[in-house]
Amino acid sequence: MAPRTVLFVCVENAGRSLMAEAMFNARPPPGWVARSAGTAPVAGPNPRTGPMLAELGLRLPDHAPQLLTDTMLSDATAVVTMGCLDSASCPARLKSVEVRDWGLPDPAQLDDVGFRRVRDELRAYVEGLRRELALADRRRAPLGVPR
Repeated sequence: MAPRTVLFVCVENAGRSLMAEAMFNARPPPGWVARSAGTAPVAGPNPRTGPMLAELGLRLPDHAPQLLTDTMLSDATAVVTMGCLDSASCPARLKSVEVRDWGLPDPAQLDDVGFRRVRDELRAYVEGLRRELALADRRRAPLGVPR
């Protein structure tokens, strides 16, 4: 059975969504995997994203920032945006699917202290999502035969 996918989306796929993907995939619930994409991806990750992840013992995903596609949205079990649901950067298709929006500021515009604050808030959100997905899976699992 193919793993279920959490798709993390931000505008550039250079900071928030890449960090969320790395954090989630470091300890995913059984049967889950994360991917990330951007509505207007840039050529490479923000230069501070890798070092900020390294402070947590994590590393960047093995892909460059990538464009959000309809296939990614269709294949995703859950979609989480990082505050990119504005009309200028958000494709209409993304507005038509059920998403969670974590509304985090773009850390590229912040100093290192602000970048870490966004990273740490993101880590807390990702951990909560992991717990929620694992709990939902346990609730759906057969409980065994009653005695």
